[in-house]
Amino acid sequence: MNRKLLWLDDCRSPFDGKWLSIYAVGYVLGSDDVTWAKDFDDFVTYFATRGMPDLICFDHDLGEGESGYDCAKWLVEYCMDQDLDVPAWKIQSSNPVGKENINALLFNYRNSRKLQSSEKWDGIIGS
Repeated sequence: MNRKLLWLDDCRSPFDGKWLSIYAVGYVLGSDDVTWAKDFDDFVTYFATRGMPDLICFDHDLGEGESGYDCAKWLVEYCMDQDLDVPAWKIQSSNPVGKENINALLFNYRNSRKLQSSEKWDGIIGS
């Protein structure tokens, strides 16, 4: 089965192979399923029509509308509602603050799921 890559960027095309070779190492155009989402609406529509990708490459600044961070927040809500882990991700944004915000949000969600799954019920409520 082909791997699914969701590329979120308003300018950089994933079909220009240089970007995949840097941010989605090992993904091959024509062999893997690569989808280019240019804005928030494209991003949300992907999940409604295609399900969860194996890898998401985020850009932060997506023009005048919502940002890549807004997409990441939506993804976390989606994963919480579906009781899913976030997929692997990379960030190709040249905005260092935006990049850090997306990373922090996704790492925090992933780490909170790991913590919740490792906690054991000890039968004691309260302390």
